[in-house]
Amino acid sequence: MDIKNTKKRIAILGGGPSGLFIYKRLVESGSNDFEITIFERKKELGSGMPYSTEGSSMEHITNVSDNEVPHIVSTMSEWIYNAPADLLKRFNIKPDQFNEYKVVPRLLFGSYLSAQFDILCKAGMEAGISTTVHFESIVTDVNYDVKNEVVKVETSNESIYEFDYAVICTGHKWPIRYEGKVAGYYDAPYPPVKLAKHFNHPIAIKGSSLTAIDAIRTLARNNGSFEKGSDDALYFKLNPESADFRIMMHSRSGMLPAVRFHLEDSHLSNDSLLTKEEIEQHRKGNNGFLSLDFIFEKDFKDIFRAKDPEFYQRIKDFSIEDFVADMMELRERLDPFQLLKAEYVQAEKSIKRQESIYWKEMLAVLSFAMNHPAKYFSAEDMLRLQKVLMPLISIVIAFVPQKSCEELLALHQAGILDLVSVGDDSTVEPQNGGGVFYNFKDSGSNDRSVFYKTFIDCVGQPHLSYEDFPFNTLLEQKAISPARLKFKSSEAGHAAFTADPDKVDQDEYGDFFLKVSGIAINDNFQIIDQYGAYNKNVYIMAVPYIGGLNPDYSGLDFCEAASLRIVKDILRN
Repeated sequence: MDIKNTKKRIAILGGGPSGLFIYKRLVESGSNDFEITIFERKKELGSGMPYSTEGSSMEHITNVSDNEVPHIVSTMSEWIYNAPADLLKRFNIKPDQFNEYKVVPRLLFGSYLSAQFDILCKAGMEAGISTTVHFESIVTDVNYDVKNEVVKVETSNESIYEFDYAVICTGHKWPIRYEGKVAGYYDAPYPPVKLAKHFNHPIAIKGSSLTAIDAIRTLARNNGSFEKGSDDALYFKLNPESADFRIMMHSRSGMLPAVRFHLEDSHLSNDSLLTKEEIEQHRKGNNGFLSLDFIFEKDFKDIFRAKDPEFYQRIKDFSIEDFVADMMELRERLDPFQLLKAEYVQAEKSIKRQESIYWKEMLAVLSFAMNHPAKYFSAEDMLRLQKVLMPLISIVIAFVPQKSCEELLALHQAGILDLVSVGDDSTVEPQNGGGVFYNFKDSGSNDRSVFYKTFIDCVGQPHLSYEDFPFNTLLEQKAISPARLKFKSSEAGHAAFTADPDKVDQDEYGDFFLKVSGIAINDNFQIIDQYGAYNKNVYIMAVPYIGGLNPDYSGLDFCEAASLRIVKDILRN
């Protein structure tokens, strides 16, 4: 018998960071009874969108350092000593001055990830694992053959390949709505090269996240320059041809994200976190639901008992709502740039002393810990998470690098950058002749409508809907299903259904379900069909399509955790 025919055929759709971790798990599994095919849209593996020119320019930096990156093959500190000299020169990196606590240019980090993928490919070859890589290959459709239990993958050149397993790792996706149709309208700031030009007028940015900071760094460099003063502070000077250039951020919270600080545990883990067994035991006594309050109590508040007793005494009787109100109070009271400056000083001390700002670190740990089991929240708890806790989490765990903070403060001091709070009911009206009207209520609750010639949507990766799923045949086969969460209380479900029937479903048994973004998946990231059955052959790590049941996918930490579950399941089968 031909041994090759007995090997599992595994497809990885996308060769970015998600695909990298899947491949790493397979290569290091100790087994070689499979063959791997990787389909990558670009000319290189590893970098994906965020760490390639699709998502970065020279001015963009990571918000994590080498010590915070999950282990791949070699650390970045080790790789730097063997990196091509011209690459190091391009980024002005001197190996003997590099350390694991420094953030780095994103494009340099992309080269590191690409190099790691190359090392893994060689290791796979040595382990007897057959690997085929299709570069510049766009997957256009995926079809599940139910009878033969095989996955068919179709590419843009109309080639069709058959596999036993497929892992969808297609990465980031920004839908194009008005860009190219409305002059001056940008659906996202990526690729950043499109913003690298002179603007002699005010620019509206929607959002104040890391995505917004990416756009600001690019815009600033093409319309002025940063210089260090005699006091060692950073200053910004406009170019003469951009005399009327200004940037106005529009934030629903009216706040800026918090500054990167020293993490005591650099990999978002904690020995005190709830185990899988403890979560399952809790769900058994709670009608199958995981309580958000239980997670908050056990994976956040209780950890401070021993670690920070003083902080524990302060918050021990707080509900989630009380805690968020307490933490937000200062942020709401202070001017956002005044607070940014204060947090910058605090973060500098944290990094120099290698002392964590522990409550912020544990909030990041909580967010990561509840991400995977969030599919077991009731609809009521998911709504609380979305409306109450996630706004605080998204601000605190952004980890804005110090260099970015310095630039934001310099731009603000120069009168170039400001921020306005616009509320949830703000709207952006594209104009036929180009530009937009930004409609919002100001701090005095007065209706405002401001025209901007240039508008950039910077709210970050949107959570895409079931209908946005890119592979039509799986949609037509109903091999996937919309993500949703059941209401624990039928009264609460009925009230939500009455208030907004577009966001709530009622089934034939009278139960109510909250519609959330993306598609349904199980604990092993397998797709779930219209009957509620999981597909044992198709897995998905593409974050835009699973955000409803994974509300906080934390970059490379998410890739590491999800890949472990997926590869374990494939090899077990």
